Amino acid sequence: MELDKIEEKDLKMGKANQDVFSETLQALAETDRNIIAVTSDSRGSGKLVPFGEKYPNQIVEVGIAEQNLVGVAAGLASAGKKTFAVSPACFLSARALEQIKNDVCYSDNPVTLVGISSGVSYGALGTTHHSLHDYAVLRAINNIIIVAPADNFETEQAVRLAAKTNKPVYMRYGKKAMPFLKEDNKTFEFGKGRVVREGNDITIIATGETVYPAWLAAKKLEDEHDMKATVVSMHTIKPLDIKLLEELASNGRPIITVEEHMVNGGLGEACASHLFQKGFKNPFKIVGIPDEYTVTGSQVEIFNHYGISKDGLFKTCKELLDI
Repeated sequence: MELDKIEEKDLKMGKANQDVFSETLQALAETDRNIIAVTSDSRGSGKLVPFGEKYPNQIVEVGIAEQNLVGVAAGLASAGKKTFAVSPACFLSARALEQIKNDVCYSDNPVTLVGISSGVSYGALGTTHHSLHDYAVLRAINNIIIVAPADNFETEQAVRLAAKTNKPVYMRYGKKAMPFLKEDNKTFEFGKGRVVREGNDITIIATGETVYPAWLAAKKLEDEHDMKATVVSMHTIKPLDIKLLEELASNGRPIITVEEHMVNGGLGEACASHLFQKGFKNPFKIVGIPDEYTVTGSQVEIFNHYGISKDGLFKTCKELLDI
């Protein structure tokens, strides 16, 4: 499966979520001069060259200096600006972690931290450029919303909502074009999961760019075994939609979580922790990158290797359903 080649004719192919982020930020900046983009030599990769050309007084370039990026963004936010600090997710969430913790979260500055080329989007550049730890480290910090939109609709809504909120936000995007997953569901809130496919036999809870292969696996399950899966885009990792999670678990059917992140500390462990403490005993499987040296390859090759694919998730569904 190629993430940039749509397989399902019923879905409409969109753009890369990073492109939608940039276009939405430009639209917001047109009527709001307090919108400020701060970049760390990431204007091009963040798709913000048009933004800089159109609004040269609303963009700050700090060079390859992620700690300065976050510090400057926090200072601007404390002065009333709506700042979007844009940098590769791998560097933003590692090099600048102390500034994120102290200057943004603990100081309650409403900065939106935008991790671009997230997960394994950098492909063959290897593990130094992967962000497989960002959910885990940021979940452990108080006062931050963590968001991974699945499609262009969720991306646009997340950017618009982040510009309105008075809380720190971390959002991450990949580089691939993504399909629109559900045209008739136009509601979006931080902390509220989005059901993109409905069924009663098994539940797949995915986030970010893994929602599309989860959707395809559910369709294959229905086509080949006449069994239906609910697929949820759990775009907000924190705060987790525990109400929806408990509703999904209440039927006792198997649950699979899927994420472009290490299996430690991400979406899967957040869901498992809540359900276990509430006494749910559903068969449960976390699909993500295991705790090992990650194989080298493109995003698609890495997804296929670790079962984050249509066929891999279909196989996991069959194992949990014993079919």
